[in-house]
Amino acid sequence: MTNREYETVIGLEVHVELSTRTKIFCGCSTRFGDKPNTHTCPVCLGMPGALPVLNRQVLEDAIAVGLAFHSRIAERSRFDRKNYFYPDNPQNYQISQLYLPICRGGYVELDQDLTERKVSEGTDAEKGERDTKEKADCKCAAKRIRIAEIHMEEDAGKLIHDEKTGETYVDYNRSGVPLLEIVSEQDMRNAQEVIAYLEKIRTTLRYLGVSDCRMQEGSLRADVNLSVREAGRAELGTRTEMKNLSSFHAVVLAVEEESRRQIAILKAGGEVIQETRRWDEGKNTSYSMRGKEDAKDYRYFPDPDLGDICVSGEQITGIYEKMPELREEKRQRFRQVYPIPDYDIDLLTQSRELADLFEAVAALGIAPKKVSNWMMGELLRLMKERETDSSQVRISPEHFAQLIGMCERKEITNTVGKEIFEVMFEQDIDPAAYALQHGLKTVSDKNRLRMTVKDVLAENTKSVSDFRAGKEKAMGFLIGQTMKKMHGQADPEVIRQILGELLQ
Repeated sequence: MTNREYETVIGLEVHVELSTRTKIFCGCSTRFGDKPNTHTCPVCLGMPGALPVLNRQVLEDAIAVGLAFHSRIAERSRFDRKNYFYPDNPQNYQISQLYLPICRGGYVELDQDLTERKVSEGTDAEKGERDTKEKADCKCAAKRIRIAEIHMEEDAGKLIHDEKTGETYVDYNRSGVPLLEIVSEQDMRNAQEVIAYLEKIRTTLRYLGVSDCRMQEGSLRADVNLSVREAGRAELGTRTEMKNLSSFHAVVLAVEEESRRQIAILKAGGEVIQETRRWDEGKNTSYSMRGKEDAKDYRYFPDPDLGDICVSGEQITGIYEKMPELREEKRQRFRQVYPIPDYDIDLLTQSRELADLFEAVAALGIAPKKVSNWMMGELLRLMKERETDSSQVRISPEHFAQLIGMCERKEITNTVGKEIFEVMFEQDIDPAAYALQHGLKTVSDKNRLRMTVKDVLAENTKSVSDFRAGKEKAMGFLIGQTMKKMHGQADPEVIRQILGELLQ
């Protein structure tokens, strides 16, 4: 059989760290990057007699996510203990939800036009992500990926391996950080659909403001459940699970490699073993960790220290009414309100922060297309170069609008405007004050400009001869030389006019 005679079947378990200020069952900080073991207490260290108390914000965030993905919100749910021993798990169990999760059902809609678009936002410092997006440009039709459930749980600690000493340390700062696990049905068939699904989840969660979804910091992690079967066959093959993939790049490679590995086994007449595998990003291959566990292996039972969670219809309605406009709604509204192309809209709405900045600047009287051009040209360029997330952009709408206005009124040239914008990107300065302080205002003294043009003509006699011989390109060169002498502080059209007069 050829590879085309096999079908890959994929489901994802996406783990999302919520951006609450405190942990799910205690008051310890969730701040990332602090000194190890500084955000701990008897509850998140699993000390005897310490009792957990549910963080209300975690519950509300879970409900908001469920509503965004069209899930059914459970009026009654509860927590269960998932029992296993591991050094970073101080309690020897994880508090999760198996029997009565907060959300069931729902779906994620994959939009073909969005999955075909390359990412331009900039940051995503996840390793190789931009290259991966180019590789995974999707040609699949619009499709719904069904969600099986969404449940709340606590994160474990983190093991830190010292390669020099060979010792392993445990940091419990992450222990007890609130997680949502979004479990899909096995509806995806290739890496392109997987990336489109993850992109949609990440964008939605960021719009909701419940997580920053930074894979490089571990706040978005994905486990891939994958099997292959003969094309046209209804019965699923034996699946494997790929754990904690930390970048879109790793997800794509892991899906493609595991699919090839299983197909090769079946072609050779072998059987795929149900197991958990770990992806080695350095070697671009996976290896077996352990046999795949089932729920019975974890001996789940209801957590005796946490009561049932009861949610009323009024509470759900209240959370729904506070939810922000999501991307699909925003794209549709932008098409109705702003005279800009769909391409611009797709880029501007890729994050809530970018969309809000665009609208705020346009509301200050700047033409929407002007705002869009600056954002897609200068802002996205700088975000990519500096590996900056849209949530880290600190340019105020007022200063942004002021800068565009100065360029439109020719108080500064576009070249100078771009230089000032780079400074604004680093620190939100007043562009008018900065231009005045650094002598960057456009030179309007025609006598000074005429003298500069004469100097340029005297220094570039060959270009003068070329122009008089009919070579129009020479004019552009002479304008460029004049702008260089003026340090970009002159209107190119005025220079062109003076050149035309002197070259007659």
